[in-house]
This record gives sequence, C-alpha cells and structure tokens, in this order.
Amino acid sequence: MFATPAFAQAAGGGGAAGAFGSFIPLILIFLIMYFLLIRPQQKKMKQHKAMVDALRRGDQVITQGGLIGKISKVKDDEEVEIEIAENVRVRVVRHTIAQVLNKTEPAEKA
Repeated sequence: MFATPAFAQAAGGGGAAGAFGSFIPLILIFLIMYFLLIRPQQKKMKQHKAMVDALRRGDQVITQGGLIGKISKVKDDEEVEIEIAENVRVRVVRHTIAQVLNKTEPAEKA
C-alpha cells in the first residue's frame, strides 16, 4: 500500500490586508443601511421639527390621534390649544401634530 505524506498548505493570511478585506462587506452593509434607512429618517425628523416650530394661531392641523382642528392658542414651547368644534378646545403636545392642512399667512406690519 502506498502512503503519501500530507503536506500542510500555506496559510494565505496576508497580514493586515487580509483583516481589512474581511471588513469590507461589513462596511458596505453599514453604508447601505445609512443611506437607505438612517439618513432619510433624520431628514424626516428635521422636517417635522421645522413644521412644529412654525405652528401659529389659525393653522388647521391634524394630530397623530386623528383630530382635525384649528390652533386657537400657542401656549408655550410644549403645547398648543386646538379648537376641534365650536367652543370645544383641547390642549395637545406640539410634537403630536402630524400634519398642517392650511397655513395662515403672517400679519404684515404697517
């Protein structure tokens, strides 16, 4: 019977280049996630914050709970008062306003 000696193959590690090469797919996945998920969400949050900061008396809005009403008073930085029916007013937190339907134009100073 013939027996052949087994030779160990040389490891193709390559040092630092091999370690960096194994991280390239991970880096690519992170970049794809950033541009497809994280960046658009940050942009949307920035637009919502700008919309909430620009709320004024007279704007018609929709809350996240589905209430449609007109802003009757801007109380402070955290809440507004919305009139949802004649003589029916509710206080809501500013950040729960989902959409502005009609903007009122700022009054011109004479």
